[in-house]
Amino acid sequence: MPLAISLHLLAAVIWVGGMFFAYQCLRPVAAKVLEPPQRLTLWCQLFSRFFVWVWGAIVTLLLTGHWMIGLMGGMTAVGMHVHVMLATGYLMVALFLHLYFAPFQRLKKAVGASDWQQAGVQLNQIRRFVGINLLLGLITVVNAVAGRMLYA
Repeated sequence: MPLAISLHLLAAVIWVGGMFFAYQCLRPVAAKVLEPPQRLTLWCQLFSRFFVWVWGAIVTLLLTGHWMIGLMGGMTAVGMHVHVMLATGYLMVALFLHLYFAPFQRLKKAVGASDWQQAGVQLNQIRRFVGINLLLGLITVVNAVAGRMLYA
């Protein structure tokens, strides 16, 4: 259990923390100081690197989450907070999969073609999905830490 929970926590910190940094810190500064070609190229390159980590985090979270549920005796033995965490986690994965395979792919194509208007449209879609996933991630973290007390 200590290994599973440590890996689970590290993966969550990487994914949710990365979204927080990108959304709350980098996004406003990049919008303020960079012209669209540089800003959109930056985001395209940044996402290309960050999403490798997100894929790893997703695999780690799913494997360790189900591993810990098994160690605790299965879904019938875990509390409501684990069920909520599982539901929000799978929703986050689904939103990421859409973000990755739709607007992110279109962003890369638009940046590659120097179509800054289309790249901006795609970046705005990604921003919305990241914002939703960030909110879900923060809710999931609070649920993971305080859920036993919330649902008692």
